[in-house]
Amino acid sequence: MKSDIILSGVGGQGILSIAATIGTAALIGNLHIKQSEVHGMSQRGGNVISHMRVSDKEIASDLIPKGQANLIVSVEPMEALRYLSFMEKDAWLITNSKPFMNIPDYPDIQDVLSEIKKIKNHIIIDADTIAKKLKSIRSSNIVMLGAASPYIDIPFENFKEALRQIFGRKGEEVVNKNIIALEKGREFALKK
Repeated sequence: MKSDIILSGVGGQGILSIAATIGTAALIGNLHIKQSEVHGMSQRGGNVISHMRVSDKEIASDLIPKGQANLIVSVEPMEALRYLSFMEKDAWLITNSKPFMNIPDYPDIQDVLSEIKKIKNHIIIDADTIAKKLKSIRSSNIVMLGAASPYIDIPFENFKEALRQIFGRKGEEVVNKNIIALEKGREFALKK
C-alpha cells in the first residue's frame, strides 16, 4: 500500500490542516508517513504545497518525484494546474471549483476548469458552497479532504478520529462540523 499525495492551494486555505489530518489518520492506522511543505509567501496569498507520502512500508524520502503522485488535492483550481507533472498515469485530481483570485491577471476560471477536465480522473467540487450550507465556511478544506478520501488508502473512520484529535480542544461543535464536512465531501466524490 502506498499513497503519494500532493496538496496544493493558497496560504490560508487550510492545506496544512489537511496534511495534519492525513498524517494523524495514517498514524492511527500504524502506517508510515513522510511530509514536506513548501510555503511560497503563504501569508500574502502565495502558493502552498505539501508532499504527503503514506505507506505500510518504510519511506525513504519525503519528496514525491515527478510522474509518481497518486493524487493531487487542490483547494484552488489554478494551483492544481501547477502540479500536473507530478501525476502518474492513473492518478486522481480533486480540486475546488472556486478560485482564490489573489492576482490581478488570474486567468478566466472557465479556461482553468477546461484544462482540469482534460485529466482523465478528476473531480471538481464546490467545497466553498458545501461548507457555507453547513454554516462552517472554514471547513471547505475538510470538504476537499472528504472528496479525496476514497482515493487515499486509509480507513475513513481514521480520518474522523484524526479530526477528533486535532480539533478536540476547540470543542465538540467544531469537531462535529468538520466530521460532517468530511462526510459531505466523500458523498460528493462517491456519486461521481
